[in-house]
This record gives sequence, C-alpha cells and structure tokens, in this order.
Amino acid sequence: MSQPSLAPFIRSRPWLKRWMVPFANWYASAQGYRKLGLRADDLIPEENDTVQLALKRLPPKEAYDRVFRLRRAFQASLSHQLLPPEEHTKPEEDIAYLGPIITEIEAENQERDDLEEMFVPKRKQVAASAKKSH
Repeated sequence: MSQPSLAPFIRSRPWLKRWMVPFANWYASAQGYRKLGLRADDLIPEENDTVQLALKRLPPKEAYDRVFRLRRAFQASLSHQLLPPEEHTKPEEDIAYLGPIITEIEAENQERDDLEEMFVPKRKQVAASAKKSH
C-alpha cells in the first residue's frame, strides 16, 4: 500500500517546504474532493485486504462519519452539484485518519513475515556441534 514518498525529504528542508506547501495546497484544492465534503483518506481504494482490516479498526464514530461523507458525496455527484461552501472540507479538517492505521497494519504484517522467515537452529544441533569442537 505504501509507496515511496518525497515528503520526509521535503519536510527536512525548510526552504523546499516553503516552496512546496503553496503548490501542495493548490493541488489538493484543485482535485475537487474537498468540494464534495471528502477527506483525502476517503479516496483510498477499499479492494485491498490491508485497507479492509484498517476500516474494521476504525473507531465507530470515525467509521460513521466516513460513510456519511461518502454517501453525501455520492448524492452530490449524482445530482451534478457541489456542496455549499460552508460544507466543503477545510484544509485543517483534511487530516489522515486511515493512513496511520494502514501503516500500522503493514508494519505488523512485515514483522509477522520477518518472524516466519527467521531461522532458529535446533538445540540438539548446537549441542552436538559444541561437543565436536572440544
């Protein structure tokens, strides 16, 4: 799910961040999802097992709010109208709520894979090799 990102590189350089933030804000505004009342994490495709598990881990209020935003956006899209400006998602409200859970699940899966691939020698083999060396 996670792709390589330049965000940490840009955040670590203040001069580059000052230059990129206005462009990033313009780009997010131009995408139009905020005018439908959606957040960026509402646009993450749900066909992935990791995302499905993350959706199950959402707190009930956040899950309800997400479904409400999606249904309201779908209804606005069907009627070919945008929401009134007071119902648009403001940039300060557009925070990641699903991304951190997805990152956590991916870390758990990576840890599980690492533990499954770990090789632990049997105790008899260690003892036998110690006797041979003496």
